[in-house]
Amino acid sequence: MNRGQLLHIDLSAKTSETIERQDLFDKYIGGVGVASKLLLDNCPPNTPYEDSPIVFAIGPLNLFYPCCAKTVALFKSPLTGNLGESYAGGKLSMAMRVAGHDAIMITGKLDKPHYLLIQDDTVEFRNAHALWGLSTRATGRILKEKVPGEGRRSILRIGVAGENQVRYAMVVVDTIRHFGRLGLGCVMGAKKLKGIVVAGTQSHRVPLVKDYKTEFKKIHELVLRSGRMDKYDILGTAVNVLPLNELQALPTRNFSSFAFEGAEGISGERFADDVLVGKSSCVPCPIGCIHIAEARIQFNKKQRDYGTIYVPYDYELIFALGSNLGVGSTEGVLQLIERVDLRGLDAMSAGVVLGWMTEAYTKGFVTQEDLGGLAPRWGEVDAYLKMLDHIATPPNEFYTIAGQGVAALSEQYGGKELAVHFGGNEASGYHTGPANIVGHMVGIRHSHLDNAGYSIDQKTLSKSMTSEEIGKLIAEEDTWRTVLNSLVICLFARPVFTPDVVLDALKVLGEERTIDELKRIGEEVFHLRMRFKNQERFNLDNLSPPARLLERLSPHGRVERTLIDDILHHWRQTHNL
Repeated sequence: MNRGQLLHIDLSAKTSETIERQDLFDKYIGGVGVASKLLLDNCPPNTPYEDSPIVFAIGPLNLFYPCCAKTVALFKSPLTGNLGESYAGGKLSMAMRVAGHDAIMITGKLDKPHYLLIQDDTVEFRNAHALWGLSTRATGRILKEKVPGEGRRSILRIGVAGENQVRYAMVVVDTIRHFGRLGLGCVMGAKKLKGIVVAGTQSHRVPLVKDYKTEFKKIHELVLRSGRMDKYDILGTAVNVLPLNELQALPTRNFSSFAFEGAEGISGERFADDVLVGKSSCVPCPIGCIHIAEARIQFNKKQRDYGTIYVPYDYELIFALGSNLGVGSTEGVLQLIERVDLRGLDAMSAGVVLGWMTEAYTKGFVTQEDLGGLAPRWGEVDAYLKMLDHIATPPNEFYTIAGQGVAALSEQYGGKELAVHFGGNEASGYHTGPANIVGHMVGIRHSHLDNAGYSIDQKTLSKSMTSEEIGKLIAEEDTWRTVLNSLVICLFARPVFTPDVVLDALKVLGEERTIDELKRIGEEVFHLRMRFKNQERFNLDNLSPPARLLERLSPHGRVERTLIDDILHHWRQTHNL
């Protein structure tokens, strides 16, 4: 099975070219491996983010097996100033495969708003002047009407946050999936790229049909019958709310505490009982991990005009816009999720920014005038809705800086001790202990998904580990997740796609690999991404954990800086850094 087709789109020249790069896919598998090499080769040091390439890539298993449904996007992050790496499900990987593209690299920038229509090898540059300023929902609706082909089509679009250069603006993919973190929407907005539509008509043959059918059935049964993925289908990641609250690891009111008295009201169980109306899956996946709620929204208060909308939710959104803001109702959380979605904001960064703003106001770092006349209090949803609108479309300098993240806010206004971020990326919803802190500090994306340090913390509550063991575990998880992300397998499916399953799945598609080879590639790709970060002035010697996470007790007690430094030392030794 031939792979290696790269579609290069030059926005400045309004041209496109299909290039065969089988060499890249042979060497780096696909996904984040190939995308990392393309970004490193095409983004010289100190390139402004608006001039940096955007690279989308898929892997050899996409479309052919259950749960192999993700697409990776790499770019220069406007938020951190170094590597931007984000993943989205939906239909994009399928659309790229049937269009015949294993990777799409977009360079240059437009002088006026456009959207791209990619149909097989054809690329059209279509005027998007009438779409500029519209919400993600309105843009998606219009693009659906303009481009037929529901089953084989994927639609990406940005909102006004991306147009206005909010550094954590995201991209909506097929309505209920997102390239959420690190500011891809901002990069697209800077390039005047309102949206991308990918559609295709190609079909693909597998070399060993009988063996493929056997392997597909085996993986399908593991996904559905083994119990390894039941969590994601039944309650989804929202199931984490109550267990983390019980551990006193659920960030609450801007990480000032880690047990929320309103956790029951925003638990996965409460969402399922009160507002869940359906589940959805990416293509191709039999697990309905995308949980969708029905929300009643008031569109016009004076006329008492209400309507019903459907809102996807998960744990990270519930933490960021729920417990972290003192919001304890499903209705309130869904209103906030819907607003960040419409405006095109990353929910996690937006929630942490709102948390900082609330506490900074109560402690006198910012004024009501800075906040545009608003006086936020924990749990006040109406104020937060207005603040989100102001972040997306800034009315003053304060909200312009708020669109650059909590690091920029605290640098300008003070209150650095209130700002919970790692390398400029707002923290995710865990305070489980030292492995989580180190995992975020050293993670390529500064994300909980880089190495799942929070999971190591929970395991060590019952089984103690030395700092050397923890450092090595984090490093090993970095490497294996890099392999999975080069294959672009959904990380929810990692209990299914063990090394032996991965090797068998590749073999019947005509790719012979060994586990040692995969791990070697994983480590090499990890270092490729670290090289890019380093060329953009990231320095492991300057890492510093958020002060708040060292001040507050975790399930492991107070986390000492000396312990963090020791774990970090062993992590660096394992990676030879």
